[in-house]
Amino acid sequence: MANHRPGRVAQEIRREATDILRHSIRDPRVDGVTITDVEVTNDLQHAKIFYSTLKDDERTKTETQKGLDKASGLVRSEIGGRIKLYKTPEIRFVRDESLEYGNRIDQILNELHEKESKN
Repeated sequence: MANHRPGRVAQEIRREATDILRHSIRDPRVDGVTITDVEVTNDLQHAKIFYSTLKDDERTKTETQKGLDKASGLVRSEIGGRIKLYKTPEIRFVRDESLEYGNRIDQILNELHEKESKN
C-alpha cells in the first residue's frame, strides 16, 4: 500500500511556509519569494522548500538565499506550532531553477523560429 503521508505533509508545509513568509518574516531580502514546491523525506525528518523570485540577477539570488537561510529557524518553529507532527522536519530552502530553465528553452525556440522565418 502506498504511503501518502509525506505528500500531505509537504502540502501543509507549503501552505504554512507561504503564509509565514508573507506575514511573519520582515526581512526585505525575502520579499517577492514564491514557494513552488516542497519535498519531504519518507521519514518526515527533512524538507526541501523550493522557491523562485521575480528578479534573476546574481546579487538578488544570493541575498534572497541568505535571507531565507537566516529565516529558516523561525519558519521551522512556526510550522511546528501550526502542524501537529511528532517532530518538525529540518527545513532547507532551495532555489527552483526549473522556471529559468523553461524561460531559456522558450528563448532558444523563439530565436530558432525567427531564424526560420527569415529564410
